[in-house]
Amino acid sequence: MTLSHEQHLWACALAIERLHGARAPVFVAERIGALALAGDGAGIERWKAIAARMERLAPR
Repeated sequence: MTLSHEQHLWACALAIERLHGARAPVFVAERIGALALAGDGAGIERWKAIAARMERLAPR
């Protein structure tokens, strides 16, 4: 089974939440920071997209 780009981002968001629990937002922020230091613009956008999906998963 091949995932679409959108499905892959959602799968990443869910996996990160399962693996890191309440610390998941911190983990994502650290990844974005590391990618920014490395100058990886595409990586930053990917992780921002994952963060946006994690935000949508959070209870209100």
